[in-house]
Amino acid sequence: MRGNKIVLSAFSDEYAVPFEKQLEAMARFGIGYVELRTVDGKNVSALTGDEVAEARRKLESFGISVSAIGSPIGKVVLDGDISGHFEMARRVFETANTLGTRFVRMFSFYAPEGKNITQMKTEVFDGLYKLLELAREHGVVLCHENEAKIYGDVPARCREIYDAFGGEIKCVFDMGNYVLEGVDPYPEAYGLLRNGIAYFHIKDALYEGAIVPPGAGKAKIREILDTHSERADAPFFVTLEPHLQLFSGLNALVGRSFDNPYKYSDSESAFEDALKRLKELIS
Repeated sequence: MRGNKIVLSAFSDEYAVPFEKQLEAMARFGIGYVELRTVDGKNVSALTGDEVAEARRKLESFGISVSAIGSPIGKVVLDGDISGHFEMARRVFETANTLGTRFVRMFSFYAPEGKNITQMKTEVFDGLYKLLELAREHGVVLCHENEAKIYGDVPARCREIYDAFGGEIKCVFDMGNYVLEGVDPYPEAYGLLRNGIAYFHIKDALYEGAIVPPGAGKAKIREILDTHSERADAPFFVTLEPHLQLFSGLNALVGRSFDNPYKYSDSESAFEDALKRLKELIS
């Protein structure tokens, strides 16, 4: 039953930078969807109309669809260029329309220097409402990812966002990010957010700060997907986002340094190991 509910997607840019190399690999792995974040190293939010059309042509040539747009919407300081950010969001929504997906991943803002984002609820929600209005115009669904240092970093504030907008802003449930925030993903986080989950990001982590392969950490991936599969009325996406190759800024993001016990020679071997382990968890 679980296998019939889970639809596998991936951040294919974690495998390789060249877009065609990403798509060739996903087709070879039997992954029929990608969450589009970068094309040939260029962020999806910066693609021109011609580049989006070319990306669509390449996707179709490999028989791969887009599960969601992995956009950086909401990853902006609240005293930054907000009007420019909303214009970027409009372009992202147009890209989603062109690529045939309704889901757009987004975030809930950073605080200006010297301020605490948890004390800026009014400003955060004003910004989210403007994004929601734009999303409605384009017929797309905003999917909020929990991440460090934004307003919606922990389950309670993610639930606030979901409730405040009548469920129109869905949840991208990233169980690894919850571990990095010192939160138990299951049953604590899942129990609070289960009714608002649009789809899942699959990464695993240790409370000490290391990101590890699926099943090797404390994210309780198997338990969460088992439970959600039993509850779900329809198939749902799980997007592999292994983050096993250390990337610039990770230590700053999680607020502590660590020596990751899992090391890989390159991004391709890291991705392949993560995929193998995920398939074992959901088989």
